[in-house]
Amino acid sequence: NGADLLWIETEKPHVGQIAEMVNAIRKVVPDAKLVYNNSPSFNWTLNFRQQVFDAWKEEGKDLSNYERASLMDAKYDDSELAAEADLWTQNFQRDAAREAGIFHHLITLPTYHTAALSTDDLAKGYFGDEGMLAYVKGVQRQEIRKGLACVKHQDMAGSNMGDDHKEYFSGEGALKAGGKDNTMNQF
Repeated sequence: NGADLLWIETEKPHVGQIAEMVNAIRKVVPDAKLVYNNSPSFNWTLNFRQQVFDAWKEEGKDLSNYERASLMDAKYDDSELAAEADLWTQNFQRDAAREAGIFHHLITLPTYHTAALSTDDLAKGYFGDEGMLAYVKGVQRQEIRKGLACVKHQDMAGSNMGDDHKEYFSGEGALKAGGKDNTMNQF
């Protein structure tokens, strides 16, 4: 009778704003388990830099080295404000769970963004000066070093199951994709 979890979203990743929403929901559904979307639509860097800027301004801290409207500028990446904003970002899930009662955090579309970024990086290297080394160094070697099963993509695609099926029906003479000469055995 009803939802097990309630999905909530806000206009920005702000623990105080989330807490207000959660408190309003809990007036109607006291035991609600709330799922918060850590949306990739937010500009997380800018949001937290502005939150830190505003907090520091309220504390009376000297902000003469910062322009609030330009906090996304790369010149601030190594600043004290950026480091504090990164800390707030790192602690966001714990803070939202503790202060706003969020039960579960998720990110919508993370694989879309990671695939787009890695494809862009690979394409620039592969079609640039690195050539094939861009793939070897940036992808395959990383898969091997991290012990990822995907380096054996033929198994991941089911070649071994297809071979088992062929062998079942055709015996030892089956023409298989795998076998001792399969390139995947190099891994």
